[in-house]
Amino acid sequence: MILTDTHLHLHFPQYDADREDVIRRAFAGGVGRLINIGTGLEDSRKAVAVAERYPEVYAAVGYHPHESKNATAGDLAGLEALVAHPRVVAIGEVGLDYFHDHSPRNVQMELFHTFLGWCRKHQKPLILHCREAYGDMLRILRETLPVPCRGVLHCFSSDAATMEKFLEMGFHIAFGGAITYKNNDALREACRACPADRLVLETDAPYLAPQSKRGRRNEPLYMIETAEFIAKLRGDTVDRIAAATTENAKKLFGL
Repeated sequence: MILTDTHLHLHFPQYDADREDVIRRAFAGGVGRLINIGTGLEDSRKAVAVAERYPEVYAAVGYHPHESKNATAGDLAGLEALVAHPRVVAIGEVGLDYFHDHSPRNVQMELFHTFLGWCRKHQKPLILHCREAYGDMLRILRETLPVPCRGVLHCFSSDAATMEKFLEMGFHIAFGGAITYKNNDALREACRACPADRLVLETDAPYLAPQSKRGRRNEPLYMIETAEFIAKLRGDTVDRIAAATTENAKKLFGL
């Protein structure tokens, strides 16, 4: 069984004391491919540096919508230069977040348009962050990108009807530890309905540890609990879920 964690942040300071051990535990436990996600220029450089050290760790570079207001022209030029790095498999995480509104919505949208332009220019898939902004995100994507789109909706948090609209555009859907939480029936319904060839798994580590470890620092090994939960939810086996989601990730990101 080889699982692929399509979204985590191994370069974050929460792992400074034991990063090597975290990666070793993941590989030993069957989580054999990791995509390390950047959230700004310096952060993306750190994400790439970790990917350079480990053959089964890849990177994505982007600007988190929370930080949109801080993105300078120089930052974006440096970030775009990283897109061509051989260990970089995607542009992300990028998108819209209206839950916290840490950056003005018009600034978030302007920067999102920039990244969609990079997607077309560099032909690399998108890793999308969306929270309480699904309407605007769908509108912008429909106006900007040709269908089918290449990318994944990271840490999906809505319902099956919303998911279907992204599926129609060609996107994959990523489910993480939040699906194991109580009172998340709409998310579980979406996971049951997600086509097997569009489903991928993630941790968003160090955040969103699954239910049995909730409140602790998340790590890629814990994705096994999420995979087991999703297998039971979908009436499948963990081995088949692992094989399907890893194959989906390999095709999407060219791993």
